[in-house]
Amino acid sequence: MAFECLLVSRDPSVVCTMNKLLGNLSISTSICLSASKALDQLAEGSTDLVVVDSEDVSAELLHGIQKSGMWQKPTVVAVSCQDCLVPGAHFVVRKPLTEASVAKSLKAAYSRMLYDHRRHARYALMSSVKAMGTKKQSLDVTITDIGDGGLGLSSREELAPGEVLSFHVLLPGTERAIYIEARVQWSRNYGAAGCEYLRIPPVDLNILHDWLKGKTQIKKPLVEI
Repeated sequence: MAFECLLVSRDPSVVCTMNKLLGNLSISTSICLSASKALDQLAEGSTDLVVVDSEDVSAELLHGIQKSGMWQKPTVVAVSCQDCLVPGAHFVVRKPLTEASVAKSLKAAYSRMLYDHRRHARYALMSSVKAMGTKKQSLDVTITDIGDGGLGLSSREELAPGEVLSFHVLLPGTERAIYIEARVQWSRNYGAAGCEYLRIPPVDLNILHDWLKGKTQIKKPLVEI
């Protein structure tokens, strides 16, 4: 997959410079001219990066992003005529643009996007395990997906938020099962639940991180990050 960028600008020089350097990072770019159309596109939920130019557009757009219900908000780079912070933006690049200044900001934005992607990404697992509950009861659960920030599972047993589960799970392609203690954050009446990690031994955590890294397939940049 490739990261996706929404570039909001009416300035041909900004569009030209940004397009070139976004391409160097293998980021797919869509161009938009107004804040309202940009917010409509962001509602589709596939945008990883927003680059917004001009103060009149950025204020409306950045406010809309902060107020939106998106569970994973995009990284934002603001293009500004002033050398100051822009509320709602993670990075600011000042006009007139130079390739060096834009490249520096975009590389920082890329690192943030990569971190967010790895933290939020979930990978299907569908592995049945025996889990130990808070009251030392044995539970049959299925790990449905797993990621850097937690895991999803299903069970015929009722799992209440706050319930702590411990279990061993063998990740496909690894040599031994890893030990996980996780706490239920939310549950549904049809048996699905989401969990956060409480404890994973350091060696097992390295196995998990290596496995997740192997699953992350981001189109490689054409330049060194």
